[in-house]
Amino acid sequence: MEPDHAEYEVQPELDGKTKKKKDKKEKKKLEAQANGEVKRREISTKFYEKELVRLQFELVKLQYWVQHKGLKLLIIFEGRDAAGKGGIIQRIIEPLNPRGVRLVALGKPSDVERTQWYFQRYVAHLPAGGEIVIFDRSWYNRAGVERVMGFCTDEEYWEFLHACPEFERLLVRAGIILVKFYLSVSDAEQERRFQSRAKDPTRRWKLSPIDIETRNRWVEYSKVKDIMLEHTDIPEARWYQLEANDKSRARLNCIRHLLSMIPYEDVVPKKIELPPRPPADQHYTRPPRDRHIVIPDYYSDH
Repeated sequence: MEPDHAEYEVQPELDGKTKKKKDKKEKKKLEAQANGEVKRREISTKFYEKELVRLQFELVKLQYWVQHKGLKLLIIFEGRDAAGKGGIIQRIIEPLNPRGVRLVALGKPSDVERTQWYFQRYVAHLPAGGEIVIFDRSWYNRAGVERVMGFCTDEEYWEFLHACPEFERLLVRAGIILVKFYLSVSDAEQERRFQSRAKDPTRRWKLSPIDIETRNRWVEYSKVKDIMLEHTDIPEARWYQLEANDKSRARLNCIRHLLSMIPYEDVVPKKIELPPRPPADQHYTRPPRDRHIVIPDYYSDH
């Protein structure tokens, strides 16, 4: 049997320019993998919308269960600026009864709050029985932006990292279900979103002076994030990291994971049969419409 010379065929050498281009492409691919930028097949809009509706109905079931059992659910969202925290929070809150869910997004502390115990202003917003509370950023500001931007002392920073696990264990012992999400986004994707916000006047409010400064401090934020996770990823309150380069995937993955963490049953009320409406009151006469201001139909031509 004659040997197959095809496998010994000498491949033509690449010229310097082609080889350099290939090496550059391979380097970019490796860097993308290291930064979590591996391209995945895009989720179709049709599938995303259908799955979101399904998950949101499950969130409604979860809220009914939380109210039925008097549970106290606290969800914390942290992550890079422009990582998509607001979009995920919006999709979680959207289908829920607003009387049973609260969003907490605190601004910078007041002069009085600066003199208080660091966790004090957050304690006031913790959930009561039957309530879901979502923190869009939380006490972890001290481990992130405050550390990087120099808004706290070294002593305050390290005291926080020491005290935070004990504080969260106290919350869990008090019956609070504490879920912590950290959204990760690549440097390139964050820059793309920053540029988009800068150009869009309806979204420019999302770009604060501190956000702009973070563009120059990517590595510093990476370092403090690693330290934060190392000190505060405790068995009683784990961190769940979420790849957020793809907003649609991040939203679905986050909601689905949240639902998987809390055992719940379907206690949604059964279909309500409404009785017939009473007959019209023959003695009531509606006053003329022009007696009060009525908003005109601005779109009557459409």
